[in-house]
Amino acid sequence: MSETSKRVLAATGMLMIACIAGVLNHFGIPAVRWLGVFVAIGMVYEMANRLFNAKREIVVKHGFLFFFFLAWLVMLVAAAYVVGISARNMLFLLLIICAADIGGWFFGKLFGADKMWERVSEHKTWVGQIAGVICGAIVALLFGFAVLGPYKPELLFAGIAIALLSQYGDLTASWVKRKLNIKDFGTILPGHGGLLDRFDGWIYVLPIVWLMMI
Repeated sequence: MSETSKRVLAATGMLMIACIAGVLNHFGIPAVRWLGVFVAIGMVYEMANRLFNAKREIVVKHGFLFFFFLAWLVMLVAAAYVVGISARNMLFLLLIICAADIGGWFFGKLFGADKMWERVSEHKTWVGQIAGVICGAIVALLFGFAVLGPYKPELLFAGIAIALLSQYGDLTASWVKRKLNIKDFGTILPGHGGLLDRFDGWIYVLPIVWLMMI
């Protein structure tokens, strides 16, 4: 099976799991929250495992920043457990993050030339970042029209902010991988790497949403 086929199958599986969680949530079972907790715990485990197996000199050299990142991931677990976001709002966040990710990748690959921060991530371009933010904002507005009805300008700013935060989460994870000299954080998702590779867009989004709600 090709790498692309594995990637598509893994993405389909993740989508099915998210849909099942949404249905269970509709019937009063907090599956969305517990799915978020499971993913966040998996991300913490992957980071801790990578640090445990990394070369000692690398951990000593960048130890403070690595463990600060690990502590932030622990905060992500707390956010996933406490925040209590409704299934609708979780879908809102998920759609924006996915749109920013896909839009940034597609347009960056198609038109991107100027690298955004090549020492951190060789594939990120300024065109990709701008396109990702625009795609996130468009999806936020479309979601508003489809679910909330009248035009709500605040959704535009929410889409821009969430898209930007998700991209910086991706960049942060790329920086950590570069320092650890690894390609992926894990192998649990064929074609996608680990949970931390796939869900790094949540690194800043979910804790900041949590802090805004408390």
